[in-house]
Amino acid sequence: MAKANSAKPKVACEIAADRIIAGRIADTGSMMDTCVSHELSPGSVVPDLVEPNLRERNSVFQALRNTLGSVSGRSRDVIAVLPDAAVRVVLLDFETLPTNRVEAEAVVRFRLKKSLPFDIDKAKVSYQSQTSTTSGLRVIAAVALASVVDDYESVFREAGYTPGVVLPSMLAALGVAQSSGPTLIVKVDARTTSIAIMDKQQLLLFRTLENARGVTITGEQLAEEVYPSVVFFQDTYHMNIDRIFVAGVSDLGSAAPALRAQTGAEVEELVGSSQLGGNIVSVPKWRTAGVLGALLS
Repeated sequence: MAKANSAKPKVACEIAADRIIAGRIADTGSMMDTCVSHELSPGSVVPDLVEPNLRERNSVFQALRNTLGSVSGRSRDVIAVLPDAAVRVVLLDFETLPTNRVEAEAVVRFRLKKSLPFDIDKAKVSYQSQTSTTSGLRVIAAVALASVVDDYESVFREAGYTPGVVLPSMLAALGVAQSSGPTLIVKVDARTTSIAIMDKQQLLLFRTLENARGVTITGEQLAEEVYPSVVFFQDTYHMNIDRIFVAGVSDLGSAAPALRAQTGAEVEELVGSSQLGGNIVSVPKWRTAGVLGALLS
């Protein structure tokens, strides 16, 4: 949602509801060679669009400093990855947008105004225009209450780091996905299930749903949550899903049959072993999508 300088950080750190994960990209730029995770005590971070998120700030600060200290080296610039429940991501269609960035943001803010549970004037907004559609432009907008974003950014600064880039977790994770055809990406975390559908690297659908079951969600339950979005996509675009990528689920084997039954598409892990260095053993790859995607995108 924010970018402080043109040099992209080589370190990314995700603050999730249940843990902090930090990783560093390899010099080749094609994989993550270091990744460390520290669990947070329940209730330390409660992701929300409106309420304060960092409920146990000191414990978050300590875990953040320890986690980043294990991977950052001399680097102090970091990509900050925030929980999906703290940021609203919306797809907006326009016939056209002003070429002036300030004027264009004002138009985007006006369209967002009625769909938010907070005052748009108190929000931070970041947007990106995709390739023109037949009827105009599609814009990916990420919006969050400024006080919520500031709280996350300040804890990074207190730990001695500069959050030069700020992203919600699912948008970050999409940096891992390749979509030559209609591709469904599902990412589960401790509080949400996020769903995206891409085609030819264009984002066509994005939803974040509350998930009270967390990462213990079963394959059948996950398929039930995903199904309405799949049907909406098929009815709207008259295309079928070709591939499914899943992140945040420890046992993909139990989820794959239920997801495959809905679409006929093969189900794969979003993060592949080839994208992680051989010395990353303490963090399971199904937890690394947000950090890895932030580094690769």
